[in-house]
Amino acid sequence: MKFRSILICLLLGSISVVKAQNEVDSNFHLYLLIGQSNMAGRAPLDEQSKVENPQILVLDSLCNWVVAKDPLHFDKPKDAAVGPGISFATEMLKANKNIRIGLIPCAWGGSPINVWQPGAEYFRGHPYDDAVARTKIATQKGVLKGILWHQGESDNDSVRAPQYLSKLKTLVERFRSDLNEPQMPFVVGEIGYFNKANLINQYIDEVPQLIANTAVVSAKGLTDKGDHLHFNTVSARELGKRYAAAMQDLQSSNTKK
Repeated sequence: MKFRSILICLLLGSISVVKAQNEVDSNFHLYLLIGQSNMAGRAPLDEQSKVENPQILVLDSLCNWVVAKDPLHFDKPKDAAVGPGISFATEMLKANKNIRIGLIPCAWGGSPINVWQPGAEYFRGHPYDDAVARTKIATQKGVLKGILWHQGESDNDSVRAPQYLSKLKTLVERFRSDLNEPQMPFVVGEIGYFNKANLINQYIDEVPQLIANTAVVSAKGLTDKGDHLHFNTVSARELGKRYAAAMQDLQSSNTKK
């Protein structure tokens, strides 16, 4: 189903690309959401999940822009719920009420960093290829302003964690190259400190020293939903606010250069 959706997206994109070239809205700010389950969102839905803001849109599974609400992702429909995306977009709008935010959900629950490369398949999909394809379709209507990455739980062990930083550097460089955005702001989130073994955050924290125009979002003080793996609803939204603050800082620094 996911693979079929991407094929439909690509077909629609190829049909509309000539027309769309004259329809890019510079005030439609796009953000790519990638990683695994905590970016996709696994926190319980609540009443706030029903609230919609017409200035926050999401690229759905068929690559249509619709008003966003949780769950944003469709990687695993039975599991997808509240993640950091909506609260991130809400905070970004507070800084500039004259824009619209477009979220491009492409996270895959359970995906290790090794499947985030061209041609790699995971759970009947191709996480990296799908993300690039959907982003290129999205940019026919708006302007890509940043990438949010939350992943690491599947690489959080004594063997894979020490290799993580170099793999993430390659991933960032590849996304920037394939999207033709060499300085694209890229924000990385720590995994929850409630994980039974938290080995990977020490490597994630080194990202800004190794990769230009990146930032790290702290997960300190955030709470799980009782499974020692996924953020609860309040913490997922707080994480989104922290992503927004980090993204705004990066964008502000770029403006001053």
